[in-house]
Amino acid sequence: MKKFSILLLTLLLPLLAGAQVKFGYFSYEEAFTSMPEYAIARTNLQDLRNKYDAETKRVEEEFNRKYEEFLEGQSDFAPTILQKRQTELQELLKKNVAFKAEIAKLLKQAEKEAYAPLREKLGNVVAKVGAERGYAFILNTDGDACPYINPEMGEDVSEVIREALR
Repeated sequence: MKKFSILLLTLLLPLLAGAQVKFGYFSYEEAFTSMPEYAIARTNLQDLRNKYDAETKRVEEEFNRKYEEFLEGQSDFAPTILQKRQTELQELLKKNVAFKAEIAKLLKQAEKEAYAPLREKLGNVVAKVGAERGYAFILNTDGDACPYINPEMGEDVSEVIREALR
């Protein structure tokens, strides 16, 4: 059986080598950003970012106001009050730094969740186009991943994918 498999492979190899492999290529980023749902998700994320920015600004203004009050009155404060106010300012600063880090984490998670259904839809469309057109694979040309593609061997499927996404 093993010899038969090797013989079969030896006979089929020249036939497979001569076969033309069909493939497609497109820009994932271009297709992704052309989706109608992308604009909605992007607007929603920007609204969330604006809310966090407003809160960050409010917190910074509160800290600056308290810091200015501290600077103005520090010469008149009793040592224990001075120590208490310094501790309050340090804690407020720590909370502000932690809040900014949490915002960054939450925005990243919100972006991931907002774009996940779009990425899934695009992946399904790419698979459908690949299957319908009989491609062995479809390449993503973003980031100079494919500096050269012979147009006689591959097909630019960007427009086909964009149309299927609408």
